[in-house]
Amino acid sequence: MKHFINLKDISPKNLRKIINDAQKRKNLRKKLNHLDVDKDAPLKGKLLIQMFEKSSLRTRLSFYLAIRQLGGSTLTLRPDELHLSKGGESIEDTAKILSNFGDAFMLRTDSDKKLEEFKKHLSIPVINGLSPSSHPTQILSDIFTVEEIKKKPIQKLNIAWIGDCNNVLNSLIAASIKFSFRLKIGCPKKYKPNKNIMDYIQKNNNKIEIYLSPKKAAFNADVLFSDKVISINDKVNKSKKLKSFKKFKIDKKMMSYAKKDCIFLHCLPRGNEVDEKVFSSKQSKVWTQALNRVHVQKSILLYCFGKLR
Repeated sequence: MKHFINLKDISPKNLRKIINDAQKRKNLRKKLNHLDVDKDAPLKGKLLIQMFEKSSLRTRLSFYLAIRQLGGSTLTLRPDELHLSKGGESIEDTAKILSNFGDAFMLRTDSDKKLEEFKKHLSIPVINGLSPSSHPTQILSDIFTVEEIKKKPIQKLNIAWIGDCNNVLNSLIAASIKFSFRLKIGCPKKYKPNKNIMDYIQKNNNKIEIYLSPKKAAFNADVLFSDKVISINDKVNKSKKLKSFKKFKIDKKMMSYAKKDCIFLHCLPRGNEVDEKVFSSKQSKVWTQALNRVHVQKSILLYCFGKLR
């Protein structure tokens, strides 16, 4: 049994195996419908239980299709329907029930501590569908998308992130260390990665550079990432934060600093951090990026079940 909580805890070899398996499975599904089951049906009879404490569209849909295409099924729970939040039932007791009824548990949570507590008491694999500190399923899928479009291993590409230093970037930083690719981050001084992340960067002697100038971060990039500046549960002065990021908007001028064939990626939902002309351009690959999450999450599930080919 393997968990999928943070990229930094998984070996580069296993991360590469997940990506390779996802590409093989995607290629085999070209003539199949969304609900058609893969011919080998490796997770036939398996139940994935999902719980969302935060809003979700892409993660919810992609995990639903992922387990269905592998031959299994899914049950989605809302925390406000459970004794966990309404009746004061402990995480330990909830975890034991989940382990008895399901075969894997995917949690999208507002608490890293809660995720670790579930891991401690579950006897089935737990997958991090998003937590305050990381979004590993998103970023591994993004690596898959980059390599699929660029037709090169990510180690040979220049990756740029322009925007807020959040959970998605934390996972991209971990991916940079695991896959050994160059990552340039452009963000305002007050919104740089926190001390724990900076210590992690320095300890691993990687290829990550942080710039206060978005132009310098974007220069010569093969791929340019961005994310929403104001997230759903952001407890900050929103107008002040938006003002700080005014010069970090992804527009045509910003894209001109990157390579001519640079692609734009965004995990969605979007805000004012990207201009409509960029978002709707041929350089934007956000829809391919979103759909690819199904294929990678299938292979993540197989990794957790010990069934990667």
